[in-house]
Amino acid sequence: MPGTTARKQNRSRIVGAMAAVVGASLLLAACGSTKDTGSGSAGGGGTGKVGVILPLLTSPFWQSYNDYVPKMAKSEGVDALKTVNSNSDPSQQITDINNQLNQGVKGLVVAPLDSAAIEAGLDQADRKGVPVVAVDVAPDKGKVAMVVRADNVAYGTKACDYLGQHVTSGKVVQIMGDLASVNGRDRSQAFRTCVKTKYPKLKVLEIPAKWESDTAASQLGTLLNANPDIKGIYMQAGGVYLAPTLQTLKSKNLLKTAGQKGHIVIVSNDGIPQEFDAIRKGEIDATVSQPADAYAKYGMYYIKAAMQGKTFQPGPTDHDSTIVKLPSGILEDQLPAPLVTKSNVDDPKLWGNTVK
Repeated sequence: MPGTTARKQNRSRIVGAMAAVVGASLLLAACGSTKDTGSGSAGGGGTGKVGVILPLLTSPFWQSYNDYVPKMAKSEGVDALKTVNSNSDPSQQITDINNQLNQGVKGLVVAPLDSAAIEAGLDQADRKGVPVVAVDVAPDKGKVAMVVRADNVAYGTKACDYLGQHVTSGKVVQIMGDLASVNGRDRSQAFRTCVKTKYPKLKVLEIPAKWESDTAASQLGTLLNANPDIKGIYMQAGGVYLAPTLQTLKSKNLLKTAGQKGHIVIVSNDGIPQEFDAIRKGEIDATVSQPADAYAKYGMYYIKAAMQGKTFQPGPTDHDSTIVKLPSGILEDQLPAPLVTKSNVDDPKLWGNTVK
């Protein structure tokens, strides 16, 4: 009958349209784009409270990140609770995660202190079906929806290249972060490898400072007493090491500005306003700008996506970064982190120039 034929044709058109939509969705999911790749309803369809756990608040970098969190949560449509500070204590961070889970959060954004220890907290979240996005530090193991981080190997390499191009030979100091963190390991090993392969006339002296300002100052003072001929310093975290390093150099009459005889070339990591001011004054020479604003923005973006059941694949994104698969199988969105020197320190696009 004509009515039956029409209904069959309509069903065929509907099936064809659905197939086209599914095909398009699969195509989107195959790349690293951060555009929506699905519309699942896991985690309450993207609704519900999100817990945000900080590693510490003694660094201007993390203070800035903390300030960005509520702004980015609002812009991304995420209902974020007030941030929790783990005060540089990995065991406290696990307690903080459990406390947030007991409050019924539907998602967690965590900046891990210890790449191995964080697994216990990730397992707790996984058992409750709560997705987690890691910011700044990748866990060694455990389930996370995404790691939002810059390429920390590039941090160490950029610092090495800058020092190597401005110090032809002699002793340089690497003030390292906590080697329990993948960030500390990546930056340290990259710097060593780069110096060994590209600048063999440099001799690297190392300070394992564990992201602790007092430890950095004390050990740098001891090192300078034994090695007053140091020509360069790489600080892996300007937010923690900048002030004690400059103060230690000043106390030994070794703080010479760029261009002065005896100037020690200093490269840092973070991109905080204090580093930019030090570059302008000639006290330090360069820093790698770690994107505190983008960490907050994409931490919120990915936790919302995870709560909605959306997934991503390795590849380029639509915000000038690349999603990579780590050896652990975890996905990481590697955000850009530019080198800042006197030539571009006043760039208004740098987040360090947008905060007080």
